[in-house]
Amino acid sequence: MPRNVEIKAKVADPENLIKNAKLLAGDDGIITEQEDTFFNAPNGRLKLRNIKGEQSVLIHYNRPDQEGPKLSDFHTATVDDVEAMKIVLTDALGVKGVVKKSRLLIMLGQTRIHIDDVHGLGHFMELEVMLQDDQSVEDGQKIAEEIMDKLDISSSELLDCAYTDMILKNK
Repeated sequence: MPRNVEIKAKVADPENLIKNAKLLAGDDGIITEQEDTFFNAPNGRLKLRNIKGEQSVLIHYNRPDQEGPKLSDFHTATVDDVEAMKIVLTDALGVKGVVKKSRLLIMLGQTRIHIDDVHGLGHFMELEVMLQDDQSVEDGQKIAEEIMDKLDISSSELLDCAYTDMILKNK
């Protein structure tokens, strides 16, 4: 099962963060438009990710709601007919919420740096340290914390919940 160590933070100055992340990684990254539909799963989180111009993906993951670096166990499956899959899952489970975002992805070694403009919420940054089989959660946490320091992300900016939870709180 693939594993990531993840952090999420609110971003006050996205332009500065983008500049610093690009300099750190030596990569301009790629921008995607994403729509995540979350379903009422009996355990963990289940989302159908539709990325404009790319293959859609069904993602199930378990991740604690806590600030700071946290382990995420996940499974993915590609989806050829996203609209049909959305109907099936909506009928079976019901929709919990929908998150629309513009995402800049910058790769830094084994870490995905996501800088997101989330519709209705604002700007955020996520780090996803993709753990290798021989790496511990602590190894991933150390990598995430080092990148946070280099990007000047303070622990006071860290968040403990998913975008969909924030959107539901704002309703």
